[in-house]
Parts: sequence; structure tokens; C-alpha cells
Amino acid sequence: MLHKAPVGQMTATRKWLAILLGVLLLLQSGLCAGEVVRQLPGNEKIIALTFDACETKTPSFVDQSIVSFLLREHIPFTIFVSGRFARRNAEELRTLAGTGLVELENHSLNHVQHMERLSEEAVLREVVECEELITELSGRKPLFFRFPAGNYDQRTLRIVENLGYRVVHWSFASGDPDKHLSPQRLSAWVLGKARPGNILIFHVNGRGYSTGEALPDIVAQLRNQGVQFVRLDAVLASGTTGGAPAAR
Repeated sequence: MLHKAPVGQMTATRKWLAILLGVLLLLQSGLCAGEVVRQLPGNEKIIALTFDACETKTPSFVDQSIVSFLLREHIPFTIFVSGRFARRNAEELRTLAGTGLVELENHSLNHVQHMERLSEEAVLREVVECEELITELSGRKPLFFRFPAGNYDQRTLRIVENLGYRVVHWSFASGDPDKHLSPQRLSAWVLGKARPGNILIFHVNGRGYSTGEALPDIVAQLRNQGVQFVRLDAVLASGTTGGAPAAR
């Protein structure tokens, strides 16, 4: 006697098969992968503040010292969220997305630091399941993807791009996960290297140990240089700074 699978299970299976088939067909078509974005286009004095919010085995939470400062100063910013972090911090992220200042983007489901070692199906799951979580929380489909630890190869890059994403990393590493990096040294390092058009990376999951203390000084000095802060989607999605909030 044949047993029919539940309707929900069949739907999910068909969805994955359809996605997998589509990506494999695109890969076989010989399309070349695009480039990883590390700098904003144009010559404007703009900088994007981006924050990774990931969780692996240890529970992680939104760093209130960072988000409270940015919201108080009305500064737009982008958070790359992993699926595990999204589940644990769902209500907080939903609230942040509702402010209009915060853009939530895709940082994979489980924050596997070497996605290039995963099968095609596993890569798809990492991206698509996180996408579903972020879409539910923010009401918008994420546009950009950031590989955990910045590790990728041409195969994984093509898979992610064929799902409709642009891959966005950073102009230089801030080093803020270093417990021994003081707020003063973090600020001096970032300000010494920051240039117009940079995409800055910090952590907002409790592992940017000095970021909350250093950020006010970093923002103040960049503002004094005439820098305007933008969300990634304001520049990379529309080609101008007019699509989403920007703040001095």
C-alpha cells in the first residue's frame, strides 16, 4: 500500500527541487559570477555602517549600546542577520526594521564559516531559509548577502547571485571582535583607514566588544569631515542616495 506524503511536506520538497533545478541550470549555462561589492559607487562623501548579527552555538543578543546610539542620532544602518540570531531576537529585529532606519540583510541560516565546502543544496538552504525569516520580520525580501567570515568561491558566489542577491562584504575589517582592542584603538584604526564610499563592518551581536563605546567618536569625526551615512539599499539598489534614509 502506498502512503502519500503530507501536503505541506510535498510543497516544501517541490519548492527545494524547483530552486535547486533553477540554480543548476543557470550554473550549467556558463554564466560568470559577478563581483563582491566592497565599496559604494560614485564620488559622494558617503559611508555605509554595516553590522553583522550572527549566532552559532552561544546565544547572542542585540547590542543595545550600538542600536540606541544610532537610533538616537537618526543614523541609517544595515544589519546582516543570521537565521539563528533572527529567531532568538525576532521581536527586537522586527522593531528595528519598523523604524525605517534599519535595513535587514541575509547572513545565512547557520553562519557556516566555509560555505564553499557545502553542497549546492546546503548552500541554497542556508540562503533561502534565512531569507524567509528576514522577510517575515521586516516585510521585505533581503537584497544583499554577506558570506560568513567572508569566505566563498566562484561556485558559491554564482549560487547566491542566481538567487537574486548581490554579495556585499566590506572595505576593510574593523577588527572589533578582538577582546583586547580598546575603544580608543578601534576608533583610531577605523578613522585612520576610512574613506568616502567605504562599507564599514562591525558586530552588533555582543561580539563587537568595544564598538558601542567607540562608535560615537567614529561617527562624530566622520560627520566633521562632511560624511553622510547611508543604508546599502539607498545606494546599491537605486544607484543614488535618494532611495532610503541618509543622515549626516
